[in-house]
Amino acid sequence: MKEGFKRWYDNDPILKEALELLKLQTDDKKTTAAEYIVSLQEQVAQDVIERIYEITKTFEKKGNRWYDKDPIMLKAMELLRAAPPKTQRIAALKLLLAMESNNMDSLETEENE
Repeated sequence: MKEGFKRWYDNDPILKEALELLKLQTDDKKTTAAEYIVSLQEQVAQDVIERIYEITKTFEKKGNRWYDKDPIMLKAMELLRAAPPKTQRIAALKLLLAMESNNMDSLETEENE
C-alpha cells in the first residue's frame, strides 16, 4: 500500500484486520459474512442505501477491489462503509470472533436472536 493512500477501513485497526482476514476466507464463508453485514442495513439511512445500490450497479464486476467481483460482497462492503463507526466496530468484532472460531454460522445464530 502506498504511503498516504488509505482504504476506507484502514482507519480502524479492528475493522481493517477483520476485512483483511475476510478477504482470505472461502467463498462460502464470505457469503455468510456478507449476509450478516447486509443485515446491518437497518442501521443505515434510506437515502444512503439508495446511493449504495447505485454504487453497486456501477462497480459490480468492474472494480479492482477484492470485493467488487461478488455482487453480494460489494453490497455488504458498501453498507458497512456507510454504517456508523460503532456499527462497523461491532460487525468487525463479530466477524473476527466467527473467523477465529472457524464458525461463520455463529453470525447467522446471533442475527436470529
